[in-house]
Amino acid sequence: MGVKAEPWQTAEIAGPKKALLILKPEVVVAMVKRAKRPILIVGHLAAEDYSDDVKMIDYAIRMSRTAAIPVVATAHMTTEFIKRGFQPAGWMSAMDIGNRLNDPEWKGLDGMGPYDLAMFMGLPYYMEFVILAGLKHFSKGLKTISLDRYYDPHASWSFPNLSVKDWNEGFEIIVSKLGEK
Repeated sequence: MGVKAEPWQTAEIAGPKKALLILKPEVVVAMVKRAKRPILIVGHLAAEDYSDDVKMIDYAIRMSRTAAIPVVATAHMTTEFIKRGFQPAGWMSAMDIGNRLNDPEWKGLDGMGPYDLAMFMGLPYYMEFVILAGLKHFSKGLKTISLDRYYDPHASWSFPNLSVKDWNEGFEIIVSKLGEK
C-alpha cells in the first residue's frame, strides 16, 4: 500500500516544506507524551462529520481526559461539549486561536506560557489550511498536527487521506495508548 502526501483539496500548493505523514498512530502518542504544553483545537465539523456511531468530538473528549490536554472549542462547539458533560478550557474563533498561537507574548489559556504542540481537528479544510500555513511560517517552537482524515501539508504532521474506518481505528489506538504510562 503506497500512501501519497497529496493535499486533499485539489490545487492546494504548500511549497517545498510539507507535513510529515502519520503512518502509525503511535507517532501522535509519542508527540503528545513528549510535549510539555499540548493544546487541542476543535472545530464545528467534529460534531457533524465522519461516522454515525462515533463523532470526532467524542475522540477529542477522550484524548483530553486521558492526557489532560486543554481543549479550545471554536464556533458553537462549546454547546456540543457541554451536552456531552465536558467543559472545554476555552472558547474562541478559529482565526483568533491561530493568531494567539503565533503570538510569542501570549501566555496561553492558563497564563503558564506558550504551547509547544497544537493539534487541530474538525475545522473546515480550507480554514485549517490557512491557519496552519500561518503557524508554519511565523510561529517559533510550535509543532502542529492535523488530526483530520485528510492530508494537510501545512501541518508539521498530518494523517494521509484516510477512509473513515482507518481514521477511526487510528484514533482508537491513539486514545488507548495515551492512557498507557
